Amino acid sequence: MKKVFSRPKSLVDCQTHFCPGCTHGTAHRLVAEAIDHFGVQEETIGVCGVGCAVFMYDYFAIDAIEAPHGRAPAVATGIKRVHPKKVVFTYQGDGDLASIGTSEIIHTANRGESITVIFINNTVYGMTGGQMAPTTLLGQKTTTTPYGRNSSNDGYPIRMAEMLAPLEGVAYSTRVSMHNAKEVLKAKKAVKKAFEMQIAGMGLSFVELLSACPTNWRVKPLEGQKRVEQEMIPYFPLGVFKERKEKNLNS
Repeated sequence: MKKVFSRPKSLVDCQTHFCPGCTHGTAHRLVAEAIDHFGVQEETIGVCGVGCAVFMYDYFAIDAIEAPHGRAPAVATGIKRVHPKKVVFTYQGDGDLASIGTSEIIHTANRGESITVIFINNTVYGMTGGQMAPTTLLGQKTTTTPYGRNSSNDGYPIRMAEMLAPLEGVAYSTRVSMHNAKEVLKAKKAVKKAFEMQIAGMGLSFVELLSACPTNWRVKPLEGQKRVEQEMIPYFPLGVFKERKEKNLNS
């Protein structure tokens, strides 16, 4: 019988710490498959932020480094400038990238650093206790918004993919989801495209992955996937917001 499905070489064969229904594991596989596709396992360096992404170095069979909270783009910038031929990516959650690391991601993107950013948006701080994140939806209850997020007090959820797309240094900005098999296949293509853009030296590539966090949402795993589709996507629309077709001549 022909084997059509196997573990990517760039993933370690081990049990993860992720909760039932969490899609971090799916995201890890998509990144590993892209690394395998381009045959760059030995040339790839991953930078993980603080949060549920923090144990990335236990799960990927690549060189990896942990960055201070929010500073993964800055650390990745240093690595890429010292080793310009390496494939460098960050793996960050919304509390890490869109809150504590807002300055780092904006300026890294604006400079057009040749790195790939994998951004997990699950609308909540996961590991640290389920607090409100910059992406928390209006009305969503968290440990710091027990009555629901209110725009008059807490502002509005940030759409990172759209915010970064207009910056000149950004080559690719897209938002995909992982709530069902069809969308996972689309997400796989997006992650592959992001690494392809980096390898071609096009500029910064950014992939936002809508993810479920059933534990902090206090729902069952299947209900978490439905919430992504029914509540998150209407506010965070899927699609490509920027794709550069040729290398920036000024880069």
